[in-house]
Amino acid sequence: MMIKRNNPKPRLADSVEYAGLVYLSGQVPTDLTGDITAQTQEVLAKIDALLAASNSDKTRILSAQVWIKNMERDFAAFNSVWEAWMPAESSPARAAVEANMARDQVLVEVMVTAAQA
Repeated sequence: MMIKRNNPKPRLADSVEYAGLVYLSGQVPTDLTGDITAQTQEVLAKIDALLAASNSDKTRILSAQVWIKNMERDFAAFNSVWEAWMPAESSPARAAVEANMARDQVLVEVMVTAAQA
């Protein structure tokens, strides 16, 4: 089976396709001025676009890893945006942890693995 790397750069590819699965790199917001709600909405929109480009969508997500800068302050707001975005019948296996981010202004990062259609 062939491995397809989408938009590879020196450190990472946007996504990698293999054996009917698509692995997205961790997605962070581009606009770092927003609160957790705005940043989460942007990250999920990026995930939608990357999955669509790989013949998949959010209903085919198998697992998600979520990193949140401040769980106490932002976890409930993150979940509110996530739950509005993800149909309950399509919920993936998911883990969420508090983490230091590569840049101080980043409040959330999400990485998913999904099945292709």
